[in-house]
Amino acid sequence: MRNAVTYRALDIWQLARDLSIEIHRLALEELPRFEMFEEGQQIRRSIKSVRSNIVEGYGRRRYRQDFLRFLTYALASAIETTDHLECLRETGSLRNQSTYESVHGRLDELGRKLNRFIQSVENEHRSVGVEEPEYGSELPNDRETSIERRAPSDKYQTSNVKHRPSNDQNPASSDENPDS
Repeated sequence: MRNAVTYRALDIWQLARDLSIEIHRLALEELPRFEMFEEGQQIRRSIKSVRSNIVEGYGRRRYRQDFLRFLTYALASAIETTDHLECLRETGSLRNQSTYESVHGRLDELGRKLNRFIQSVENEHRSVGVEEPEYGSELPNDRETSIERRAPSDKYQTSNVKHRPSNDQNPASSDENPDS
């Protein structure tokens, strides 16, 4: 049986997981008690959002735009986490300089990796069901996709089956002749 690739194999998820654990512990062990329910709670939530959005995006990876949307949310949450960390340092709540520098450096690394991953998906990812020619080749002139053949008003129609109008739309039943 072939090994399935999962989100756990992504470097961005592994780094986000490690940071979520480290920041969770930092918030509970190194911050003043009053910060546990203020900035401490915010930084824990934002880093966990990075991790969760990577997972949700990966779950929707068959659809390029969904994948990109959740990766963008993850990047935004990573930036938010950096801001919370800087706020904790600036207010004096996080006093350990080496912890601050370590976490800040790893958040920067996560942001760079997320940016590169997003660029890769933008440039190389294809959604399921999207017919695209191979690089350097062209489609023959007589070949069109089914969407191109349909009229614009039919773009969401999935079959040629005509549906009967409901009784609300046509009060006369098929057994009755309205002209008699």
